[in-house]
Amino acid sequence: MRSLSRNRPRSVARQVFVLQVAIVVLLAAGAVLALVLQSRHDVDREARTRSVSVAQTVAHSTGMCAALRSSDPAKTLQPLAESTRKDAGVDFIVVMDTQGIRYSHPLPDRIGKRFVGTIEPSLAGEVHTESVQGPLGREIQAVVPVYCDGKVTGLVSAGLTVKNVSGVVDRQLPVILGASAAGLALATVGAWLISRRLRRQTHGLGPEEMTRMYEHHDAVLHAVREGVLITDGGGRLLLANDEAKRLLKLPADAEGQYIGNLPGLDRTVCDLLLSGRVATDEVHEAGERLLVINQRPTRPGGGPEGAAVTIRDSTEMRVLSTRADAARRRLRLLYDAGVGVGTTLDVERTAQELADVAVPRFADFATVELAEAVLHGDEPGGTAPDLLRTGFSGISDDVPLYPRGRLIDFRASTPQARGLTTGRAELIPDLADAPGWYAQDPERAQAILDYGVHSLITAPLKARGAVLGLVNFWRSRKEEPFDEEDLSLAEELVARAGVTIDNARRYTREHALAVTLQRSLLPRDLPEQSGVEVAHFYLPAQSGVGGDWFDVIPLPGSRVALVVGDVVGHGLHAAAAMGRLRTAVLNFSSLDLPPDELLARLDDLVQYIDQGGDGGADGGLLGATCLYAVYDAVTQRCTVARAGHVPPAIVRPDGSVEIPELPAGAPLGLGGFPFESTELELPEGSQLVLYTDGLIEDRARDIDEGLDLLRAALAHADRKPEDTCRAVLAQLLPVRSRDDVALLVARTSALPADRIAEWEVPFEPSSVGAMRAHAVRKLEEWGLSELAFGTELVLSELITNAIRHGSAPVRVRLLFDRMLTCEVFDGSSSSPRLHYATTTDEGGRGLFLVAQISRRWGARYTPDGKVLWSEQTLPDPEDA
Repeated sequence: MRSLSRNRPRSVARQVFVLQVAIVVLLAAGAVLALVLQSRHDVDREARTRSVSVAQTVAHSTGMCAALRSSDPAKTLQPLAESTRKDAGVDFIVVMDTQGIRYSHPLPDRIGKRFVGTIEPSLAGEVHTESVQGPLGREIQAVVPVYCDGKVTGLVSAGLTVKNVSGVVDRQLPVILGASAAGLALATVGAWLISRRLRRQTHGLGPEEMTRMYEHHDAVLHAVREGVLITDGGGRLLLANDEAKRLLKLPADAEGQYIGNLPGLDRTVCDLLLSGRVATDEVHEAGERLLVINQRPTRPGGGPEGAAVTIRDSTEMRVLSTRADAARRRLRLLYDAGVGVGTTLDVERTAQELADVAVPRFADFATVELAEAVLHGDEPGGTAPDLLRTGFSGISDDVPLYPRGRLIDFRASTPQARGLTTGRAELIPDLADAPGWYAQDPERAQAILDYGVHSLITAPLKARGAVLGLVNFWRSRKEEPFDEEDLSLAEELVARAGVTIDNARRYTREHALAVTLQRSLLPRDLPEQSGVEVAHFYLPAQSGVGGDWFDVIPLPGSRVALVVGDVVGHGLHAAAAMGRLRTAVLNFSSLDLPPDELLARLDDLVQYIDQGGDGGADGGLLGATCLYAVYDAVTQRCTVARAGHVPPAIVRPDGSVEIPELPAGAPLGLGGFPFESTELELPEGSQLVLYTDGLIEDRARDIDEGLDLLRAALAHADRKPEDTCRAVLAQLLPVRSRDDVALLVARTSALPADRIAEWEVPFEPSSVGAMRAHAVRKLEEWGLSELAFGTELVLSELITNAIRHGSAPVRVRLLFDRMLTCEVFDGSSSSPRLHYATTTDEGGRGLFLVAQISRRWGARYTPDGKVLWSEQTLPDPEDA
């Protein structure tokens, strides 16, 4: 202590004294300032009050009104004001008229001059006080009105100079300062006495020396790896460091207690400490520990004789070895959990893997409960949800726990419910002593206890702050209950699994969104048409939704377009890209373009999207293929073009299967490559099979083998399209495909010859009437007389346009299908268009009539010219 006190800069006592004196000085200065300010405020307020009182007394004095009305008011009012001023103790009284001209003033030369101050409030009947720079210096004055006959006829001002007001304060100041000085002196003496006592107790040490001394004391006492005890001669424990309390299992409040009364202290060690004898390296067994004890007599604090004891744990190496083994087993379990949990992105499978990895190395039984929203890919709600037991694993199957698949609503008293609320794991060492858990299902709980399950750890499954479910670990065969280290391991195991389950949940949500998006983009119900009988099938890929699509699009003239396409990739991006392409095909087909030209325009669109022309930052397509076929039920011919897509399959009426050699074309988006169309003869009853590459390609076989299997599955001509779909899927997809599969089977039909009427039209205007007559007779034959008038107008306009603006040959065709179709063929490639005719135009209104009569109308181009067509809705048979 002497060495520490040398060359000290300043002791604690000195610093405390200086601090106390500084505080007292500041308090005294603040008090003086407050008193001075309060005194000034009180004097100022008193000055204003006296000024108002004096001014009002003069204003209400007898004879004031008579003096103001006299011919020389100053002669009467000056003596009155001066005598009143001296009696009232104010510095001035000024009487004035309503213009502010003085009738009185302490300085006679100021009489007749204008008053210095504000008179407007007083003229309005108010009492006004203010501080101004007047003839006598800085003044505090009050101005009050003088009422005569209910009107303000004059004003009275009275006041004091600031110099006189300040003089009052100055006379009070010595008293205030004297009282403050006395208080400061008393406080300083008290601070000196306190610091003197403190200096004796601290031995004059400064703060740094005292801090360092206590740090050395703590370092020696608590940081050493040996236990230290100090006892007095009466057997009381005076001091015990942390290591001693740990080795001897002493309570936190052991210091100051009699050694013989300390709970948990081994009997032999207690006898040694009470004896006070010298002991050197004596070995004593205390529970599971072997302690080496040294004891020497001492006199603590100069009091009665006591003892100083040191204790060393000789079993530490054995404990460290045991802990190392436990740590290795723990790390191995966590490693196996990292490898074995989350092998798939399936939520239920991941939950079962978590239960399996914990049994039997950590627990005898493990159960996993997840919120139903998590199983569907959603985040659980804010309130505690009902949980579905999703994973279950155990050393036996006859344990009476809730079975897998059971929806469980945990009561608020159970540790599971508390874990859902607090988000913290909970340890139940003895289930028999857990009434909250028992209250969940008393009958089942008793069966669980009778089975031998005795200990439980329940831990919430969390990810990104949200509780996804619960994991419960149960012990029955292992006699020792779970402890705090097991709780820590369970928390770490569940924390890692929570991230994996959340990843699976997010994948499930994304997959569900993609499936929903794709289902909304694919056709729900195929449109009505009579050209083909269609069956379709779509299967998403095992790894996620892809970009395969199909479509059936009715075209005018008893024709139908069949489309199958494939966008590279999976997920939301592929589904969205598929929707864009399908929409584009629908729009281009409304133009009635040939298949090769339609694919060319689709290729331009994909290039535009890839180059970011639609404004999207990442809207490009990684690649797409498409096959577009148009079947004509009148000619029984099919025009096909493909862009990098697999070729279709044709099943002839005799059962033979053909995969035609079609120009492959480049995938969409490459640009610079032409597309070619091919015409195929499809007799009535043939089947046209369109599909994507996921049907025939697989890692287990090459594409030729897939085509052979497809031919074998299709070699039956007498099946319906639905049966053909099932046969193909059973043959080529025994298990779920790794890629999307789209399949479209169309069985062709032909429009009966008796529902087709066709005439060659002479290239002269006079032939229009004959064509109308032929058409009317044919409609009567078909029972469509109701449409005769409209058909005559339509044919008149279309034939006239063909003769007037087209070229020979001209041909007319009527088709009686789901609609009545009127077609006019000519050799010109110029297409008519609607335009508004002026009042002086002789023509230009015919196409408006066609548009009004027809359900829809348009034009399409052929290799020999064009076709103008119009469709009319058939009359309802029930209205006939």
